[in-house]
Amino acid sequence: MSPWLWYLTSGQRRPGMGQDRLWMSAKERRRMIVMQQVETEGTTLVEAAARMGVSYRQAKRIWKRWQADGDGGLVHRLRGQASSRRLDESFKAEVLELYRRHFFDFGPTLASEKLAERHGVRVVAETLRRWLHAAHLFIPRRAARVRRKRRKRRERFGSLVQLDGSHHEWFESRAGSGCAMVMVDDATGVTLAHIGAEETTADAYAVLRQWIVRYGLPEALYTDKKSVFSARREPTEEEKRQGSGALTDFGRACWRLGIEIIEANSPQAKGRVERKNGVLQDRLVKELRLRGIDEIAAANAMLPAFCEELNDRFARPAASPIDAHRHAPGAETLNDMLCREESRVVQNDWTVRLDKRLYQIAKQPGMPQPGQRVVLRQRLDKTLAILYRDQALEFTKIGLYETRKVIPPLGAEQARPPQHPAAHRGHFYCGQEGDISTVA
Repeated sequence: MSPWLWYLTSGQRRPGMGQDRLWMSAKERRRMIVMQQVETEGTTLVEAAARMGVSYRQAKRIWKRWQADGDGGLVHRLRGQASSRRLDESFKAEVLELYRRHFFDFGPTLASEKLAERHGVRVVAETLRRWLHAAHLFIPRRAARVRRKRRKRRERFGSLVQLDGSHHEWFESRAGSGCAMVMVDDATGVTLAHIGAEETTADAYAVLRQWIVRYGLPEALYTDKKSVFSARREPTEEEKRQGSGALTDFGRACWRLGIEIIEANSPQAKGRVERKNGVLQDRLVKELRLRGIDEIAAANAMLPAFCEELNDRFARPAASPIDAHRHAPGAETLNDMLCREESRVVQNDWTVRLDKRLYQIAKQPGMPQPGQRVVLRQRLDKTLAILYRDQALEFTKIGLYETRKVIPPLGAEQARPPQHPAAHRGHFYCGQEGDISTVA
């Protein structure tokens, strides 16, 4: 499913647009960018059709709608409307109840047949399959293992970029091991790398930022299912509303940038980056040894030039001359996207807490009330921003959060004086200030 983006149209309104916020899919967002390039950069409709993956006649229709209705003309006109063929919810509940009672171990096709035969309830097998999946009533059998086939390279540079972390002793015995975050373009083999201590979100951000600044925004990333890229949990209510599914911090950043994340089911599926890891574990280790580098910072300083030499030697031209990358956003936008984001509740004293540190929200117009939620964004440079309804708030850091110690009320035994026999059983005596003692 394509990610959904909201686009602020203030300052960029065109005729026919009456709202300040326009919801667009990633596909529609890309079409908007292509239309802007046609208008301002002299891109022809033939080139635009190739970039959008449509025919020339369809590109002319899109261009005509964009001229007439602006950015809103690119949005599908049926969005937000219920299907006229949608079945009633009460009918769906009846079907699922019959399935639970009589056909709980049936497949969707057979259950559909028996529902019509025995109960006179007719529902298409594929519709029933979707309902059963959503209600967790049907688990499909694992398909038989098939022989893998060679997958052709993507035709355009930036159409698909493989991303993986490679744990290795990059500095041999001179220093500890590390993890290289490696990006390899599927069409050309162009490579970019960044070394960190572990495979963390910050290091994944670092290599992605380098790629975006250097080449632009790729259409899709091909990753594994590690926790940096994939969230194995139920989506939150906000994630359900926006239709993104459960997201990690890295996934959220890619979703907002319009970069699709494709999860590989096996290491062989992303073989290009796996093989590139082997090349780096051979050539990069030797290069670091020859240069006497034994620190991560020094290694990252030489990696851009090293990867450039690697690309000159091993990269190949793409099958298509069209670059699939989109224009990179500004540095400030990237800082706000590639960050750690947390939601916090404002306390009664207008403070919020993050990593045991307290932050005081200053008095200002439009400030949140106690009990409302704000968003805290911690950027890669360790700067922090607090936002309420997409507006930045003024705040000050007021120190570390201290856990309050709860002192239990004085019981009958605790209140006894030291000379009482029960005081010699290892109890604490709470009397005058400074008169506290224990007995071993």
